[in-house]
Amino acid sequence: MRPEPLIKAILIIAVCLGLAATGPGAVYADELRIGTWKTAQTIAPFYYGDFVSKRDKINVYPFTNPADQKNALLAGSLDMCGTTVAHAIHSASMGQPVVMVAALCNKCSALVARKNAGIETVADLKGKRIGYVPGTMHEILLRETLSRSGLSVKTDVSLMRIDFFDMGLALSRGSIDAFLSGEPFPAQAVENGYGKILAYPYYDEAVGDINAGMLVTRDFAQKHPQKVQKMVTAHARATRYLARHPDQWLKRASRFGTPKIILKKAAANMELAWDMDAVFVSRVKALGERMQALGMIRRHPDYKELIDLSFVRQARKEISADE
Repeated sequence: MRPEPLIKAILIIAVCLGLAATGPGAVYADELRIGTWKTAQTIAPFYYGDFVSKRDKINVYPFTNPADQKNALLAGSLDMCGTTVAHAIHSASMGQPVVMVAALCNKCSALVARKNAGIETVADLKGKRIGYVPGTMHEILLRETLSRSGLSVKTDVSLMRIDFFDMGLALSRGSIDAFLSGEPFPAQAVENGYGKILAYPYYDEAVGDINAGMLVTRDFAQKHPQKVQKMVTAHARATRYLARHPDQWLKRASRFGTPKIILKKAAANMELAWDMDAVFVSRVKALGERMQALGMIRRHPDYKELIDLSFVRQARKEISADE
């Protein structure tokens, strides 16, 4: 065979192989399954595909609550998922083999009062009805906020269990006087004129502004550390990219159903995150202390087993090599 036909044949084979690797039924280097929420603060997994090899496939599955994601993870239906730090602590305290390998978001919470209801400070909530979702980070922050203002949840206020999606309507109708929730519901209440921000419940000397993280199972981390590293590094790069391109971040997030104008209002109270360090660990432990004091957990988990910093440390090295 002459050189020209040989080269042409090689090119044709290469193109066919390339199509086979990306078409239906393709065999990928890694096919990874990640669970998250469809919210602005938990959007990073939707961008992982931009930060892995084209030979890898990222499948992102949206959930509406952290427990369902975690259950799918434990069942083997997901390789990694988002969850609140409080839910991770609760799961680990029950002996479930979950490992937090990266942060997901910080802040995102606010205590909102009904506008024109004469509520100017947290102390003014005495005798009022407050919407909350039990067992969440928001419940812990609410109880902490009330306690710091000298209010007892047993005698001074009425806590009413209301789904996050229903809090705005309940507040606007006067069914409740306040609620503590995650964004964008506080910003929405302000933008629509029926609510005002009473407090951003972050206490740097204790729990601080930690909110959610990314979990894998202990077995998956031990058997597939390269896959975990690939996801964590993609998470870090996606998070950094979105933080540096806020307009693109909020434009993409608005496709989840919240108008961009509201997301812009909420943006100052939302922080995309990936890194974890000694301060993060200390805040997780402080959160565990509050959860135990509130009776949400009976015992503390082994925090060394719950939080694995090795993957974010390696992600730092890989990212620094890019710059």
